[in-house]
Amino acid sequence: MSAPASFYSRHGKRLLDLVLAAPLLLLALPLLAGAAALAAGQNRGRWLFRQARPGWHGQLFTLYKLQTMTEARDAHGRLLPDAERLPALGRWLRATSLDELPQLWNVLRGDLSLVGPRPLLPEYLPLYSVAQARRHAVRPGLTGWAQVNGRNTISWEEKFTFDVWYVDNVSFRLDLTILWRTAGRVLRGSGITAPGQATTTPFRGSTPPPVSS
Repeated sequence: MSAPASFYSRHGKRLLDLVLAAPLLLLALPLLAGAAALAAGQNRGRWLFRQARPGWHGQLFTLYKLQTMTEARDAHGRLLPDAERLPALGRWLRATSLDELPQLWNVLRGDLSLVGPRPLLPEYLPLYSVAQARRHAVRPGLTGWAQVNGRNTISWEEKFTFDVWYVDNVSFRLDLTILWRTAGRVLRGSGITAPGQATTTPFRGSTPPPVSS
């Protein structure tokens, strides 16, 4: 599961994270405070969403986001489907990527890199193929190669192909390219949701290719 051990991947990448994430977080604080206040008003005071995600080498860490979904439940106490718990404000926070701003703190802590495969759910870990699991050979990212090549509009297999390609091709130039393209996608609000979904479809494991006789 090892990634290419270039000087940049071993030292420069973390330096780039610190140099960019610290001023970005400071500049974003007024915007983050306003978005957090809106989220708190929608969710009865709850504004910060915390969730365990697998990071570098699959080690779990706590991911931070703004709370975009309500806790609405049915008569049996079960959470309603995503589409029914995602109000207009939550959709707007996601479309503008404002809900991702708290993850700059994850970058400063070293849980995330600015660029890398997006951290997914822990329950997906046993579903990965050996090749797909290589996405954990680098720190996960606030944005990544899959995000600028379709994000939630592409299939899971395509996402993992992009993720593993990134692991094998980490470079300073590639990271700057991804950050630049991410800025454009954020401004356009593209690729936020999967077609026909409020968020994205869950990963159920890849279907193995048929065995030829």
